[in-house]
Amino acid sequence: MSKALKMLDKGGLVHLERLASILRGLTPEELETLELLLDRQATATIRRALKELDRGEGIPIEKW
Repeated sequence: MSKALKMLDKGGLVHLERLASILRGLTPEELETLELLLDRQATATIRRALKELDRGEGIPIEKW
């Protein structure tokens, strides 16, 4: 395996044209999902909310 491919596997090298092509092909929903996954605070909030839901601590929709 070439040095460039090894770096790519480790996340150290990105082919920007390919990345741009992939991002342009995303639907608005997919782009929003990607943004949430990359946002550490949002991800932590989602995890916390899921744990609360598992413990039955959710707020009924009628009380929102």
